[in-house]
Amino acid sequence: MSASVTVRVPAKVNVQLAVGGARPDGFHDLANVFLAVGLYDEVTVTPSPDGALRITCEGPDADQVPLDESNLAARAALALAARHGRPADVHLHIAKDIPVAGGMAGGSADGAAALLACDVLWGTNTPRPELLTLCAELGSDVPFSLLGGAALGTGRGELLTPLPVGGDFTWVFATAHGGLSTPAVYREFDRLWEGRPVAQPAASPALLDALRAGDTAALAETLANDLQPAALSLFPSLADTLAAGTDAGALAALVSGSGPTTAFLTKDTSAAERVASALLASGTCRAARVAPSPAPGATVITTGE
Repeated sequence: MSASVTVRVPAKVNVQLAVGGARPDGFHDLANVFLAVGLYDEVTVTPSPDGALRITCEGPDADQVPLDESNLAARAALALAARHGRPADVHLHIAKDIPVAGGMAGGSADGAAALLACDVLWGTNTPRPELLTLCAELGSDVPFSLLGGAALGTGRGELLTPLPVGGDFTWVFATAHGGLSTPAVYREFDRLWEGRPVAQPAASPALLDALRAGDTAALAETLANDLQPAALSLFPSLADTLAAGTDAGALAALVSGSGPTTAFLTKDTSAAERVASALLASGTCRAARVAPSPAPGATVITTGE
């Protein structure tokens, strides 16, 4: 048994987020095309000296990360411990680099990373399908954080079909001055659509073809996010960020997931660096990061004795 395990886990961008009407359980049916991108959190687990579950966090916006059992990493450790009838006697340390409350699944990523790290630390050898089931119980985005690459998420996003990707795509992600609550964005979506029929969500064949071919220009033409009008309604200044990125040469721009992070697809790394510089100079965002995709899912990167 290892004395420490570190797992690296990627952020995600939704290259398509098609949203259906509210279900009786309060969730929405989705056709959610996930793409993992090269911005990462790292979660290190070690045995807790006093036998109690502990969480610490460092990195940008670490002060916004809950350090109690509401944290998805803590919930993941507790769920795996319950599955195997053992105590969740670990110290979870999260090194944040994924924007907090930014629509890039940072919390979900930490949950997936903690689940994998604890499974290795404890030597419980949970079969992959069971890990994915535990992920789905933790949250809609958590299974994809474990899987990585690209996938179509249906149901509430947790039912995954891996997708082929035929090349690399380069992105710029602009973090906003402030955050957005995912439930609030969905409530605003419902308000905006009140009284109107909402189509059954379906993945765009043209978008899936663009991913399969690795065709950046074709992907730019097909990016879509049904939550974007709701995010803009709650956070109108995001429109200025989107405009600044497209004015600087991004091929396409959209709100990432429920926001408020905005995503800009670019031709290559040089173009991405120009867009990132222009976004920072515009004053419309707090930070701008260049990241490649696709990226691998949760991966054990170190173990220590």
